[in-house]
Amino acid sequence: MTADDARADRTCPMCEEQLFKRHCKYLCPQHGVVVDCSDPFTF
Repeated sequence: MTADDARADRTCPMCEEQLFKRHCKYLCPQHGVVVDCSDPFTF
């Protein structure tokens, strides 16, 4: 992750690792992009 990444208040639904928010995406360090903010379905 880079300095532009911010920790999100969400965890990965697959592994419970804390997600990072980058641009308009939530990223899991283990699984990559988990959800995009344009996705109408949130977890």
